[in-house]
Amino acid sequence: MGSPLPVIVGFGGINPAGRVSFHHAYRRTVIDVIGAADADDTFASLASLMNVEGDPADADNRRYILDNTLIRRIDCFDPERIHWQRSARLTPASPEPISFTLASRDLPDEIPPDWSVRQREDGRVEVTTERLDILIPDKRVSKVTSAGQVPTGFEPGKLYPSRNHPRGLQLNVYAASDAVQSVGVPWDDFRKHVRPDEFAAYSGSAMGQLDSYSNGGMMQAPMMGKRPTAKQAALGLPEMPVDFVNAYVIGSCGATAGVIGACATFLYNLKTAVDDIRAGRCRVAVVGAAEAPIVPEVVEAYRTMGALAEDEDLMALDDADLVDNRRACRPFAANCGFTLAEAAVYVVVTDDTLALELGADIHAAVGDVFVNADGFKKSIPGPGIGNYVTVAKALARGRAILGEDAVRQRSYVHAHGTGTPQNRVSESHILNEMAKTFGMERWNVAAIKAYLGHTLAPASGDQTAFALGTWQHGWIPGIATIDGPADDVHHSHLRVTSEHIEIDPDALDMALINSKGFGGNNATGLLLSPRIAREMLTARHGAETMRRHAQRNEAVHATALDYDAAATRGDAKTIYRFGEGVLDGDDLALSTEEIRIPGYGEAVSLDLDDPFKME
Repeated sequence: MGSPLPVIVGFGGINPAGRVSFHHAYRRTVIDVIGAADADDTFASLASLMNVEGDPADADNRRYILDNTLIRRIDCFDPERIHWQRSARLTPASPEPISFTLASRDLPDEIPPDWSVRQREDGRVEVTTERLDILIPDKRVSKVTSAGQVPTGFEPGKLYPSRNHPRGLQLNVYAASDAVQSVGVPWDDFRKHVRPDEFAAYSGSAMGQLDSYSNGGMMQAPMMGKRPTAKQAALGLPEMPVDFVNAYVIGSCGATAGVIGACATFLYNLKTAVDDIRAGRCRVAVVGAAEAPIVPEVVEAYRTMGALAEDEDLMALDDADLVDNRRACRPFAANCGFTLAEAAVYVVVTDDTLALELGADIHAAVGDVFVNADGFKKSIPGPGIGNYVTVAKALARGRAILGEDAVRQRSYVHAHGTGTPQNRVSESHILNEMAKTFGMERWNVAAIKAYLGHTLAPASGDQTAFALGTWQHGWIPGIATIDGPADDVHHSHLRVTSEHIEIDPDALDMALINSKGFGGNNATGLLLSPRIAREMLTARHGAETMRRHAQRNEAVHATALDYDAAATRGDAKTIYRFGEGVLDGDDLALSTEEIRIPGYGEAVSLDLDDPFKME
């Protein structure tokens, strides 16, 4: 029968287009071409997320929703008033020296040579000096005012007891909860079918948590005259998203890791899950990534690197006096840099047998995920050869599974498409050369960062979710922010267009998900359509098994739709099981053959073989 087939049975999250589950975020990007009923549903979903009062169908409300989603002017901080401090030396106007008191613990480790320090009886010290170096609070204007932010008004921290969690972890909890509930199968039902050590969760953040509640606050504290809090260092770790999923959403004691690969992080984690499922080490995995990098310091750091689209450069491109924030990201066109964004995206992946046993929805199958580095590099963030290898392998795997015609006639690619001058040349060359090599005459290219911006770690999760949307609704989103390919873009065998592309979902067998990350972190995933997945399952398990799956699926799908409706109304509860079901060693039933854990139908087997045994 071959290796188990990894099947996507649920997906969810939040990005600048809205709630990811049930294709709402995808539909926001093609809302001008989808049917009225689907558009109404997505407007209602967004209105609930954004706490919009009144009828979502009202024209003013719709305009507000459209204006406050996707890439837009930064509103999570004021780009006109960036707080910073400049140093100055204060010299008194009179010949009298300056005196002030400090607690002894606040004295600097090295006492300046012009300070005179005297211990006082009350335990404080008195400092006298002729001149004093001070930091003066000041403000400046950001040169970058565009970002992809989650919909205005969405406050994930109010949906569960967030207890001063960093924003990235708040988005992460919402996203994992959304994905798990989208499956339509209660998590306790998984526990009846799956051993405790056959669960897995893989997720991470490329940069860690960066706001004042995490690494940002920890690093700023000494300069702000404060001490780091007990939480900041721990909650800032880049693998903390998966730790939160295990501890507070699914309660897993199975395999776990935060596999970090810069902008390819989501695909790195998906590869780990897929490899585990195919090897039989895992039966169900919750896979994702989360990032919240829109803080002034990070924006300025990427701007200084020359990576971001600055306002002046955007205005120069348009020969305009005002910046068009909506069109800040222009993949494969005349452009000037990428646009930072925030998101958290998850998928739930199972083996094919478990998906059928549970009656789960079959959204797609994962044919494979390939990861390759660039070899020796001149510039660590620059492109290299690794992405040629990953794209070629993904196409070759698709060819091996479905044949030459499927690759040539029934595939397309979700490009990394950052919107930088360097990416438009390097990635277009990769995709164009692969299209030539594998016989595609006009390979369709999607680049959804045009709508969302670059969400860093979850970026390929955004692409994956949008590929699922295309199979549901029949539209490949156009690259709406561009007029056409730039002169240096390689596109002799590519279709790079601003127009949405209508397709027959049943005639589109596969989608490639491509990522190119800083440091040479390249990954390409191969997704197989729901139709192809069902055909493969029928061939493996037989028509009678598929008939039984269809019967079970009626109730599961109905439960999933009930969750979607509740989430749209604002009635769905975010899963956050703090302090619930906590176990310790005394709760386990131990023997030399197995470990039984309360709440699971099956035990952890200790009947392990010798992997090094000589035959």
